[in-house]
Amino acid sequence: MVTNAAFFEEEQLDRSYDLRLLKWLYPLTKPYRLLLSCSIVLVILITILDLALPYITKIAIDRYIVPKMETTILTTDTAGDSKARYLRVDMMESQTAAIVQRYASLFTHEGSYAMIRFDDLSHLDKKDILVLRKGDIAGISIITLLFLALIGMNFIFNFGQVMVMEYTGQMIMHDLRIRLFNHIQGLTVAFFTRHPVGRLVTRVTNDTQNMHELVTSVIAFIFKDIFLLAGITIVLLTINWKLTATTFTILPFVIYAAIHFAVKARDIYRILRVKIADINTSFSETIGGIKVIQLFRQERENYRRFEHLNHEYYEAGMRQIHVYAVFMPIIELLGATATALIIFYGGCRVLAESISLGALVAFIAYMRMFFRPLRDIAEKYNIMQNALSSAERIHQIINNRECELRTGEVADETPDLQEKIENIVMDNVSFSYVAGETVLSNVSLHIRPGETVAFVGPTGSGKTTLINLLTRFYEPQAGRILINGQEIGTIDINRLRSKIALVTQDPFLFSGTIRDNILNGSNHMSDAELDRIITASNCRSLIDKLPKGVDTELTEGGASVSSGERQLISIARAFARDPDLILLDEATSYIDSETEQKIQAALANLMNDRTSIIVAHRLSTARTADRIFVLNKHRIIESGTHQELMAQKGFYFRLHQLQQ
Repeated sequence: MVTNAAFFEEEQLDRSYDLRLLKWLYPLTKPYRLLLSCSIVLVILITILDLALPYITKIAIDRYIVPKMETTILTTDTAGDSKARYLRVDMMESQTAAIVQRYASLFTHEGSYAMIRFDDLSHLDKKDILVLRKGDIAGISIITLLFLALIGMNFIFNFGQVMVMEYTGQMIMHDLRIRLFNHIQGLTVAFFTRHPVGRLVTRVTNDTQNMHELVTSVIAFIFKDIFLLAGITIVLLTINWKLTATTFTILPFVIYAAIHFAVKARDIYRILRVKIADINTSFSETIGGIKVIQLFRQERENYRRFEHLNHEYYEAGMRQIHVYAVFMPIIELLGATATALIIFYGGCRVLAESISLGALVAFIAYMRMFFRPLRDIAEKYNIMQNALSSAERIHQIINNRECELRTGEVADETPDLQEKIENIVMDNVSFSYVAGETVLSNVSLHIRPGETVAFVGPTGSGKTTLINLLTRFYEPQAGRILINGQEIGTIDINRLRSKIALVTQDPFLFSGTIRDNILNGSNHMSDAELDRIITASNCRSLIDKLPKGVDTELTEGGASVSSGERQLISIARAFARDPDLILLDEATSYIDSETEQKIQAALANLMNDRTSIIVAHRLSTARTADRIFVLNKHRIIESGTHQELMAQKGFYFRLHQLQQ
């Protein structure tokens, strides 16, 4: 049978898919809008603090450390204008007045103030300079304390923002993982035949974790970087728009590099998501088939296949690193070029006295800050591409409506839905797993209440498929299946399956205790009822020999007990459901004769007073059935009791002779 396992991963996704993804992701954030809003407010406050720090440095330099040059009319004999930096001191203070009198030749007077050139301060005693500049020192001290206070507030806001975003991200991913897990549980068996376990594990684990990084690392920081870029631009234009315009000539090159990086990164991350899913699938298959691999000595060949997949993932990862390693130095180079332009052009303007030294220092600091968000945006875009590639795959599963189980459209609670399953009718049912490969063709039958019927026939004749259709693992492509006269597709699937028990040839047991596996999550059963089920299912000898009895822990798949013991536990599990319809699919195929007798006795107890359907290769299993349906070439070709079919000397007779 040909499957389409690779199609899901290799589907080409158009570039407009991102917008639809963001629309799909938005409802996940709705329950946490208040927290997200709080985080964004904190980001705005952090941005304001970041913007304030260089400007405070500018104030300190221009006002207190190196004041701006100004023109002053001197009152000395040498008339004229002189443009220089002056220190202005208040003559009303006694200490200041004494110093001015001591160095009278260096000072000029303007009303109650005296002024001295900064160049002449070197002629004063250091202690006198400290007295004269105590106002500047006080101003610098206040600015220093303000600077430290802003840094402290920045730390507090950053801490709060990280905590809020991490909590929000964890909760959103918790909800997404639960939603994805619940959705996967509700998909048809047909879906799982097309999608390997490793691929689905990747979706629930790796891809969901990547989505967490999108929420915590990207959303808030994109806001921060955008606000920071806008704020820096406004401040730079305020300080000196000509210097800003000169520096921003670099931006077209930055934008081109960012767009080129985005295109390359997106394609690579899509490949990475496919390759990691392939690796998980290969590893899952290796663990599941380790006995076969070791028995047939396929370790080396399996190693080569895994090595090939791993190398493809490595190559895709190196392509990603190459793109990132080229882009980041380009941004660094452009940032250094912008700084060089500022030093050259801004330095000339300082010498020409059109801007202050503090403005130039602040300008350099702001421009370094300006390129930091650009680097951050590139890094966050790196994460976002990875996350969106994961989101595409998750969205494909959640949005895969054609594979979703139809739960039925029950308009009224009709009485027959509450009754036991009795009459089962198949009317010209046809089915195929893959188009063009018929499995059942126009099959019609009627199973009466309390009747035990058996389906026999060669492999591939469609026996197990009939079981799959009755349990609604698959839906018939043609014809009807009626339960108590009602079409099976209109019956709620949960109600239908609650009345059915299936015992397969290789039953699956979950990790946990035997009690958990028998009760299957039901806690309302008393110990007396459980004891009765254990006895009826012939599990008594198994339970008694175990040190913890029904509370003995089983490993995954029930590997710690034999196949016969797993079969007995699965029969006990069927008993616990108290079903109306028993489906036995090759229930004794892998069992030795002694264990088969125990299982046959347990099955006889299970089928007592219940409608039962047996799929059997061994005709000895089917001969006790009330009726036997013989399938061959996708059709029912004979039906009747064992004696009637033997008397006909047809296909069933020949099967019987071959087995004898």
